[in-house]
Amino acid sequence: MKTDKKLRRKVIALAAAGAIGGFLFGFDSSVVNGAVDAIQGDFGLSATFTGFAVASALLGCAVGAYLAGRLADRVGRIPVMLIGAVLFLVSSLGSGLAFAAWDLTVWRLVGGLGIGIASVIAPAYISEIAPKAIRGSLASLQQLAITVGIFTALLSDAILANVAGGASEVFFLGLDAWRWMFLVCAVPAIVYGLVALRLPESPRYLLMTGKKEKATKVLASITPQNQLDKAVADIEAGIREDEANADKGSLRGKRFGLLPIVWVGIILSMLQQLVGINVIFYYSTTLWSSVGFKESDSLTISVITSVTNVAVTFVAIFLVDKVGRRPILLFGSVGMAVALGSMTLAFSQAQLVDGKPSLEGAWGIIALVGANLFVVAFGASWGPLVWVLLGEIFPTRIRGRALGVAAAAQWLTNFAVTMTFPIISQDISLTLAYGLYAAFAVLSFFFVFFKIPETKGVALEETGSLSVVRGRRREKDGVGGAK
Repeated sequence: MKTDKKLRRKVIALAAAGAIGGFLFGFDSSVVNGAVDAIQGDFGLSATFTGFAVASALLGCAVGAYLAGRLADRVGRIPVMLIGAVLFLVSSLGSGLAFAAWDLTVWRLVGGLGIGIASVIAPAYISEIAPKAIRGSLASLQQLAITVGIFTALLSDAILANVAGGASEVFFLGLDAWRWMFLVCAVPAIVYGLVALRLPESPRYLLMTGKKEKATKVLASITPQNQLDKAVADIEAGIREDEANADKGSLRGKRFGLLPIVWVGIILSMLQQLVGINVIFYYSTTLWSSVGFKESDSLTISVITSVTNVAVTFVAIFLVDKVGRRPILLFGSVGMAVALGSMTLAFSQAQLVDGKPSLEGAWGIIALVGANLFVVAFGASWGPLVWVLLGEIFPTRIRGRALGVAAAAQWLTNFAVTMTFPIISQDISLTLAYGLYAAFAVLSFFFVFFKIPETKGVALEETGSLSVVRGRRREKDGVGGAK
């Protein structure tokens, strides 16, 4: 029993270390929040170009996510983590020292490549070392790390802006505070690289490349001795099956050119972003400033929201392997729809003051409560569980490529939402923006209800087929649906 507990602690420690990439993912993607207004002012950008400067990293994310799986299968999981750490570091220094909007955009793209790599490698690595009984909880560590990264970025933004007297004010070494917001990202980038150097390679990758002795050694450190031979045999069987089905490993299918399961992953990824969650984490400071809050208050609100996001992720980690994936996602969809609906109603009551919307009376409180309830609903469901499912639902023969495509679709959708929010909110209305996000939250409920299988308690090598998983549900529930 003590040995099993020790092994479980070792697995958790490895998963947590692998999830540090998620921390960088959250930090780098959200650090721009406190710098948006300063960048727009310093470089004299329009709403369209401001949106592009903020969203440019997401194009790099899409490319990085698409390439990550292929690179990981070619050179290994750990080397790809190191590549991501280097990209993060270079992007941090380049963005902080940018001299023009186009220059900043280039460095944000470089950072995006690192974010895209981390978004794919972390859940893949965790799923390949985690026992099935706690795989969902460990995979959720990726989202927890993301939320902690978001919180840390927003907290550092708030501290830098408050100490300097504003994001546009000179802080240290003659550099504006907003530049230091990017430069501090160098610290976690270096930590990520050092931690990756100490992680063992994925046993699945080692077996794929004929390094059975090393793979067995890694598995022995995280698997009970009486299950070691079976663990090695199961992975080898999965690899042989993948090789035997190599000619069937294409993502192409009859459903608009792709296999139906690939489309399920793509749509799941897109819906996670179409509800507008990253508008909260990329633009919340600008959003609350635009409706009457001071910059310092807006930064504080953003930090509080990020703390909420971290806290509720623990709820998902605790429940995912007990309740299951589907019920939590359905609950989250309902919560998001209600919260976004309340925000839509609140912003519909905004009054224009000096050309900017202002929320009078209780409407400001309603909008704040709605935004934080939205974060609660998302953080306890769609935030972590989409990444869990993307690591589970694809057949093993296409898992790496399909995960890369789904993650790339997620980043492209994130780009579209991030790019269009300043245009819609400034040139049209905040009501329309949040009304659209509320509509997608409603759509997400029906998509999960009709298309997403339950993968709780199913071995990773068996989760890759919707028919297999649904068959298990029918056998267990007697009706083919989740209880």
